[in-house]
Amino acid sequence: MTQARGIRAFLIQNRKSKIQNRIGWFSGAFLITTCLIPTIIPRPVLGAERLTLSYGLLERSVSVQSLEDYARTGKIDDELAAYFQYTPKERLEQIKQVLLTPIPLNAVQVSQFLYTPIGERLLENLATVIEGETRATGLYGIRAALILAAAEPEGLTLLNVLRKFPSSRLSINLARALQLANLAQSFLNQTQQAIALIQKEANQEATTASPESISNTINLLQPGSYQWQKQTINLNDQSRDRIYPADIYLPQVSQPRPVIVISHGLGCDRTSFVYLAEYLASYGFVVAVPEHPGSNAQQLQALLSGRAANITSPREFIDRPLDVRYLLDELARRSRSEPAFRGRFNLEQVGVIGQSFGGYTALALAGAPINFSQIQQSCPPPQDTLNVSLLLQCLTAELSLPEEYDLSDSRIKAAIAINPINSIVLGKDSLSQIKIPVMIVSSSNDTAAPALPEQIQPFTWLTTTNKYLALISGGTHFSTIAESPNSVIPVPEQVIGPNPALAQRYVKFLSLPFFQSYVANQPSYLTYLNADYINRISQQPLPLSLVRSLNLKTDNTSLLKVTADIEMEETLRSVKNSFFEKSTTLLESFEVPCGTLLCRRP
Repeated sequence: MTQARGIRAFLIQNRKSKIQNRIGWFSGAFLITTCLIPTIIPRPVLGAERLTLSYGLLERSVSVQSLEDYARTGKIDDELAAYFQYTPKERLEQIKQVLLTPIPLNAVQVSQFLYTPIGERLLENLATVIEGETRATGLYGIRAALILAAAEPEGLTLLNVLRKFPSSRLSINLARALQLANLAQSFLNQTQQAIALIQKEANQEATTASPESISNTINLLQPGSYQWQKQTINLNDQSRDRIYPADIYLPQVSQPRPVIVISHGLGCDRTSFVYLAEYLASYGFVVAVPEHPGSNAQQLQALLSGRAANITSPREFIDRPLDVRYLLDELARRSRSEPAFRGRFNLEQVGVIGQSFGGYTALALAGAPINFSQIQQSCPPPQDTLNVSLLLQCLTAELSLPEEYDLSDSRIKAAIAINPINSIVLGKDSLSQIKIPVMIVSSSNDTAAPALPEQIQPFTWLTTTNKYLALISGGTHFSTIAESPNSVIPVPEQVIGPNPALAQRYVKFLSLPFFQSYVANQPSYLTYLNADYINRISQQPLPLSLVRSLNLKTDNTSLLKVTADIEMEETLRSVKNSFFEKSTTLLESFEVPCGTLLCRRP
């Protein structure tokens, strides 16, 4: 986020700071895996010898050498002074950091990603803003510059990308950039209105909640009283040629215990939610955590090292739920044949929880079939989409169309989906078929699976009686994921977001009473699943809200679109009127108000 905001501060007028922030959000949304850093794609501000802003026939440029001198020495020459004189000091410092801070990827890793279908789609989107001598030069030039910059001793820095762009002419299409910024603004406005509606609904539900006392109830901050052991088993589903491990957390009790399955996200692994597995096991649940071999950290590493051609296979949308079903079958078999597991599992009481791609997995197992009709209508996604998860969901368009893929499992009695991707691959028709209790957990600052289209609106499509929507305001796609020793790429703190430990506590506080109530059949835990209790445990900087129902008003969305169109016209008119100096015959009709980045005071 800092990169995009700092660069926009250089490119766009200071008085457009609100739009600058939204452009930064849009750039941050170029996240294509659940554990892949958004900054794997540098922000769309590139150039060769000169960095040029274009607006129709009008152009304004700055020397890349001037930018490099400033980044390395802090020197602001006469050329930069015209742009920087009204820029706050903190923004100037951000520009230095943006130009010189390396992204921890080498040339092979960058190349491997950018040659995947998803990587090429992102390059196509960037090429609509970053223009070379031809459109192809823009796309291929961006890719070449990124790869060559990553091979430099200093690494993949924006300054190296500027220096490696293989074109004598490169410009930023300012009108297109502002159009995308406006789309981001409109999208954020809608999301913020939906979040405000959730918070209002949560407060109303809290005031009408039954006044049940929780003074003598369990302290959810503390682990439970059960001792447990972890065992790792290896599974071999020969029908799918699928070999994968699973960690089993076994409470030390003699009677069969309910089972909870945890499904990790794309690019993660079975260590990503160790904190939750240990916590639930301490309360008497058997916890089974499979590794999904086609979409785990090893798959991401294989991609970045050149041993895999794609981020994941379309088949993974089928294999992930089947991984869980086979795991449950294997636990049933081992409970009959192996002394260590005999009589330990109650496989008629199973819950599932997953994050991101794992959230999709949980919803599919809960009874939502893949919606091939909607996939055919909606894929490929629009080029202007801010929902980058659609690039992943639309991989399913490559699947063959069977009469039916039955991915559900009747043993599963309740499901939690954290930051799920599902709006196209499942959608309204599929989610409405789920009959078991469901909780969706959303993060307001999620740029990988945006809250409004991927969680908030899908929650309203659920028709099951017992449904919950939890919102972590200020949370990101990474907030609930634990640090893993197997992480392929270190995730910067600013990408993870504030206080991930708090977000992970929320996951514990939500999942335990949910599974105790709907899997272990202990309705006394419903005391914890109400808006009043959630309000009590909510803390800054990540306020937590919980609702049981939500009515999104479509009129507001329509109004936002009209407002966005008006804002776009006003923004473009303003930029047009202040973009260039009154210094040539061509520009004599344009007044340039001082106080902008594009104005020189005499």
